[in-house]
Amino acid sequence: MTKLLVVNGPNLNLLGKREPNIYGSQTLDELNEGLKSAASEMKIELLFFQSNSEGAIIDFIQQNGFDADGMIINPGAYTHYSYAIRDAITAVGIDTVEVHISDINKREEFRKKSVITPVSVESFVGFGVEGYNMALSYFSDKLQKEKND
Repeated sequence: MTKLLVVNGPNLNLLGKREPNIYGSQTLDELNEGLKSAASEMKIELLFFQSNSEGAIIDFIQQNGFDADGMIINPGAYTHYSYAIRDAITAVGIDTVEVHISDINKREEFRKKSVITPVSVESFVGFGVEGYNMALSYFSDKLQKEKND
């Protein structure tokens, strides 16, 4: 069975409470349950992780990245400056899809640069929580194509 990591960075544990006008009203648990249900139909196993700590995210990627087929990551604020998370992604060599609920390109100046994008195979930015489903579909389509080749 295909295995994907779903990694969420700082403050994403506050989804549904934190600035719902920007991030929506769905909680992280609700988001994860929806992803799990969709992934089950696609025969994809998901391993979820959220942390407000950069080191914990790096440890999770290092411990699980070599055994996974891909990763969906919303690094939160670490998007803009965590070369350490970027290096962990590169080190494990995992296909990574970057997701951002809000459109970081239309927000404050400091949010417009992502150090994660260059090590990602795809990015879904500004689609709300639907971006996670788009990332899941990206991997499902990719795996289906590989299976047919």
